[in-house]
Amino acid sequence: MTKTYRLAAIPGDGIGKEVLPIGQRAVDAVASKFGFNVEWTEFDWSCERYHETGRMMPEDGIEQIKSFDSIYLGAVGYPGVPDHVSLWGLLIPLRRELDQYANVRPVRLLKGITSPLAGRGAEDIDFIVVRENVEGEYSEIGGRVYQGTEHEAAIQESILTRRGTDRIMDYAFDLAKTRPRKQVASATKSNGIIHTMPFWDERFAAASERHPGIETSQFHIDIMTAHFVLHPDWFDVVVASNLFGDILSDLGPAVAGSIGIAPSANINPEGKFPSMFEPVHGSAPDIAGKGIANPVAAVWTGAMMLEHLGEREAAAEIERAIEVSLESAETKTRDLGGTADTAGSAAAILAALQ
Repeated sequence: MTKTYRLAAIPGDGIGKEVLPIGQRAVDAVASKFGFNVEWTEFDWSCERYHETGRMMPEDGIEQIKSFDSIYLGAVGYPGVPDHVSLWGLLIPLRRELDQYANVRPVRLLKGITSPLAGRGAEDIDFIVVRENVEGEYSEIGGRVYQGTEHEAAIQESILTRRGTDRIMDYAFDLAKTRPRKQVASATKSNGIIHTMPFWDERFAAASERHPGIETSQFHIDIMTAHFVLHPDWFDVVVASNLFGDILSDLGPAVAGSIGIAPSANINPEGKFPSMFEPVHGSAPDIAGKGIANPVAAVWTGAMMLEHLGEREAAAEIERAIEVSLESAETKTRDLGGTADTAGSAAAILAALQ
């Protein structure tokens, strides 16, 4: 019996509406090629919806989407809606209420792309940033008092739990076991952040004991950002708290050529809830509607979704097609030094899948 995957598509805002349909077409193409089916259901959850209804998604949105096999998200955010409204009205509730506690962002120098780092090739840039995704520095605990006066104060609490820290550490170590180098590096700042970061270091040491055979290292976040640029070849799997992982997983794709190619996954490893897959680049309102957005990140994100669903051959085929499309300047977008627009890049990827 042919396997059918029920997939929720949320194009969202800005260039999300332009690039997500291209990723859907790539997924459809490999589905027919590798003998499985996909059924798409589209949701209009977005800043445009917020302007019309006062909500990014309906009150029962989480319940609506729980039954799907995966969620494919384009982008969130647009001028006119404050970022904290758009993110806390859609993206963050999805991540938290569906317990997508592992944010996974591969950083790889693809064929056809030149790194901005002089002399670096594909063998030097191939690592994964694993970010704790539901607690840490992005907690809701805190507030502001005496607003608008000279005594105004803002307080934001960072929350690291043993359960939350241990499970993201275990995810990173288990991921490292599937990779040739079998290394995990931890991002910390225990010389300056006196409570949470020493705790993070202690749990990293405990995880290392639970996972023998994995080489470990740890770096303070400030010097780690420098090493991403100076020594990207040092890294295999990097595990970090919510804020540090957010920063590192944007720096990584820049080192690999462009944030326009970067995919990401919000994983619920136990499979109790659907995982969600989204390009890193965001809604990019400055180029939305111009037809020049790079679709590679969305397409690669679709490949990550298929790999998570167990369709590894189909995922590998999409990644191969991406690299074929990057071989020529005529079929890669301007952010990568090419001359193609969105449609041209998409056509090249889809042609490579035929």
